[in-house]
Amino acid sequence: MSSNLVLYRKYRPKTFEEIIGQPHIVQTLKNAVASDRVAHAYLFSGPRGTGKTTVARLIAKTLNCENETKKGDSCDACAVCAEFNEGKLIDLIEIDAASNRGIDEIRELREMTRFSPTRGKYKTYIVDEVHMLTKEAFNALLKTLEEPPSHSIFILATTEFEKVPETIISRCQHFEFRKIPASEIKNSLEQICRAEGVKIDDASLHFLAVASDGSLRDAQSLLGQIIVGTDAGQSITLPYIRQYFGAPDAVAVKEFLDALAEKNPAAALGILNRLVDAGQDPDYFAKLIINSLRGHLLAKFAPAQNIGEYGAAEVAEIKNRGEKFGEGEIERAIKIFIAAADEMKISPIPHLPIELAIIEITSGSTISPSIK
Repeated sequence: MSSNLVLYRKYRPKTFEEIIGQPHIVQTLKNAVASDRVAHAYLFSGPRGTGKTTVARLIAKTLNCENETKKGDSCDACAVCAEFNEGKLIDLIEIDAASNRGIDEIRELREMTRFSPTRGKYKTYIVDEVHMLTKEAFNALLKTLEEPPSHSIFILATTEFEKVPETIISRCQHFEFRKIPASEIKNSLEQICRAEGVKIDDASLHFLAVASDGSLRDAQSLLGQIIVGTDAGQSITLPYIRQYFGAPDAVAVKEFLDALAEKNPAAALGILNRLVDAGQDPDYFAKLIINSLRGHLLAKFAPAQNIGEYGAAEVAEIKNRGEKFGEGEIERAIKIFIAAADEMKISPIPHLPIELAIIEITSGSTISPSIK
């Protein structure tokens, strides 16, 4: 592979059946296609890498498929489907609102809608990161959504739903994409590795799935980076991945959590500064701690719930450590670390907010004004 981009392009779903993590959306859209009740405008919102643009493209593919779509999915075999798979479907127009956010671009889009489809029944217009449009551009788009040509389908995608005007939302059928469960991402990565002939252990797949934070695209990019940087035939192991990404090992995370639970600021600060001196990323470390504390929270308040990111031994360890935290201390620690992770973006010393968080958690005092 020449680039880490190859994986998420090579293994991008070609049918609705291949989409993972969004069953509520896929089934609704398949029913709409099968019953010929497709809306003229959709709004897809949700975190990055969860399938918004992919699903939007599949709508265009399925609606223009030359064979019957009684089951609501494309045949993936006809000439139109072949053109789509090769990126040559001229009735699919994609616009990046982050770089084409003005009224002139939307006016041009409105002019394009006058022309009938070239190959199929519909022209599909995908506007990615639609929240980036200017106020004037939104007003121009609104006119198009109010009176769309019968052969046009508009699909707006955004990672910041709250920035989309209510007037636009009211003209669209809204679908909210969710973060993809780590277990499903792990299974997908395992299938890719099998297809690529890559040797990788289960712990490594688990690490990449959790690190991607619900984004399949991010997980595939991380895997692509690892494969490109690995010698042919070399087995990928968790220690190698941790070293590659500069991630702290599990022992350091456990020792750090023990220090917090035991109210030992010196030990916690020592672990943090040792990791920083070794060149490891404090931002990623903060995310690991937040994720681990979440596991403690679930183990305490919902022990029957499947916290599938952890094995049986880890669950037992979490429960044991959780008993060392006082009433409400886990919840408080999570809030403090979330605030610290946010403050790290503007801190002149990246790991300083974590140091302050350690002192605040272990001493019981309040340092950060952002913590209520």
